[in-house]
Amino acid sequence: MKHKDIRRDMHRIALERELLWLGIALALYIAASAVGAIYVNLPKWATLILAIVPIVVAAVTPLRNAFGKIFGGKVLSYELLIVLACAGTACMQNFNEAFFVLVAFDAGSCFEHIFAGKNQKRTPYLAFLRPEYVAVEQDGRMNMVDPVRIRPGTVMTVGKNELIPLDGIVVDGSSSVDASAYTGDRQPIDVGVGNEVVSGCVNLGNTLKIRVTGLYNNSTLVRASQAVESAPKSVSRREKRFAGISKLFTPIVIALAIALVIIPSIITGEWLDWAHRALIFLAAASFAQPLIVTSMAYFAGLSTAVGHGIIIRGKSGLEALADSATVVMDKTGTVTEGSFSVTGVEPKGISSADLVSLAAAAESYSNHPIALSLRRASTTVIDPEHVTNVRELAGRGIEADVYGRRVLVGNTALMNSNGIKCDRTDRHLSVVHVAAGGIYYGYIIIDDRVKDGAKDAVRELYDAGIEKAVLLTGDTERVGKAVGRALGVSDVMTELLPEDKVVAVGELLREKHAGKLAFVGDAVSDASVISKADVGVAIGALNPRAAASRSDILIMSDDIRKLPLAMRICKAASRTVRLSLLLAIVVKLAVLLLALLLAARPYFAAKAAVGCATGMRHHLFKHIQSLSFTEMDTIGTSTLITRMTSDINQVQNGINLVLRLFLRSPFIVFGATIMWKAEPVA
Repeated sequence: MKHKDIRRDMHRIALERELLWLGIALALYIAASAVGAIYVNLPKWATLILAIVPIVVAAVTPLRNAFGKIFGGKVLSYELLIVLACAGTACMQNFNEAFFVLVAFDAGSCFEHIFAGKNQKRTPYLAFLRPEYVAVEQDGRMNMVDPVRIRPGTVMTVGKNELIPLDGIVVDGSSSVDASAYTGDRQPIDVGVGNEVVSGCVNLGNTLKIRVTGLYNNSTLVRASQAVESAPKSVSRREKRFAGISKLFTPIVIALAIALVIIPSIITGEWLDWAHRALIFLAAASFAQPLIVTSMAYFAGLSTAVGHGIIIRGKSGLEALADSATVVMDKTGTVTEGSFSVTGVEPKGISSADLVSLAAAAESYSNHPIALSLRRASTTVIDPEHVTNVRELAGRGIEADVYGRRVLVGNTALMNSNGIKCDRTDRHLSVVHVAAGGIYYGYIIIDDRVKDGAKDAVRELYDAGIEKAVLLTGDTERVGKAVGRALGVSDVMTELLPEDKVVAVGELLREKHAGKLAFVGDAVSDASVISKADVGVAIGALNPRAAASRSDILIMSDDIRKLPLAMRICKAASRTVRLSLLLAIVVKLAVLLLALLLAARPYFAAKAAVGCATGMRHHLFKHIQSLSFTEMDTIGTSTLITRMTSDINQVQNGINLVLRLFLRSPFIVFGATIMWKAEPVA
């Protein structure tokens, strides 16, 4: 099965197109200057044509963008401001200023495509991974079939170093698979007959035959890649609020420009002077769009997270986790291994082997981790056909008829509710009591080990700024408290049924005084609790059920240490968004003030705005993705401002260098006279 990367470098194409128009405009400017210098007695109409044509060509990019937004329903835009400002400047015969303002705009647009293209290269490979075909054996021949046409139950063949195209269960062969596209870790996962495998992993060893369990459009690969691809396109609450304000910005700027022309001119009588100031004001307002700056910060945070096996499904999820002050965790499978093992047997009037076999028989149809551990420990296999009337009792255990005898397997509450007296097990954390035909036959000791690094993860959550960590479990108070002490959490809520966990999270939501509440658990068994919390985090999400869940954040591996990592990434991105938004607004206001006071000509106001906006984008691109997460936690606002200022200066110096080289060209020095002749002398 082959696979391909469907990445399309649209930013490179757009950059080449805009550079082409910019190059044509500059070439026409040089040619017009040379013609004007050679033929000094040209008629007025010819001089105007030579002056206007380069301006029109330089205006192609902003005009295209403005019309695109108009057809998209947004009549007033930043591009429209720049076109109006330059048209007015040209009407006042300030042709050079109009031309170089447009050049500054085109240069800023090119910088934007350069940085966006670099960001696209950092977009996780998972977002572009697609299988080309599936190898299916039919009538003794290997046929290559479109993945969309494959139905559940089909057996596909996946060779060495090939992508697993669909979710399924291995029916023949054993191998190792690479899930690094999801988890960010290169550690191979061993699989064999009966093991579940997910699409998007790469088979590293022997050929596998896999029975497909779901449709391609519902596969883990498709759902995960859609989540990764759509997350940067989502809109955060902060962006929604600012977008509402931005809608008013363009009409307010136009109204202020009109007022700037009329009111002072009536008082002073200097209409041309104030019209010139109004045009400078419009030109300066056309640059440094704050929302473009913040989108790059969000993109950097989202793509960095995916590189570490953490899929954040939208900017709102990123902001919610960054603002979380309370983290609620389920115990089994989240902070513990979730793979129980039998560590002891205490029989009563029956052998240890028979006690385990009886419990395993009653658990024949259950997929609970405890049931799996009992079946693994059993040395006698009882035909499931002899196990009938199975009834799972949430939070207590299971009851079933085994060879006609009623068997109870579960906790003390189950035994007490059936009037069966059981042994005290205070010295053991987790036990399963077994009774049959109303007779108590002893208990089995079960061990669920706390995950490596779980205690460190809780400590790092507190270091990241949370106020409270809560553990939820269906175990007894003694077991839950022991695990809670080992982890160092603030509170433990025990003996909870699945529906009780929803109620507990609801109470915690009402109790919290500040910040958001994040719940971390299994995407399947804890789905209702995840949907109740402010932000739901699914851990161990490398399966199609988790990919289809409503979790806001998916941690693809079972490593709980990635939870504080996700929080640090979200906090770093959120802090940078706030800072960049603030600086973008300050820059715009400063440039508008300078333009209002006529402290600079239109080109210099535009250059300052382009340099600041592009410098901030360059800072976000360069620093967010390269910072270590320790630096992300410790770096201060003053350091961010210093680095951003340095990047702004670098971009402005680059613009100055290009234009100095251009303006010092012998053709320009020799031929610029005609362009200046077309302008009124101050």
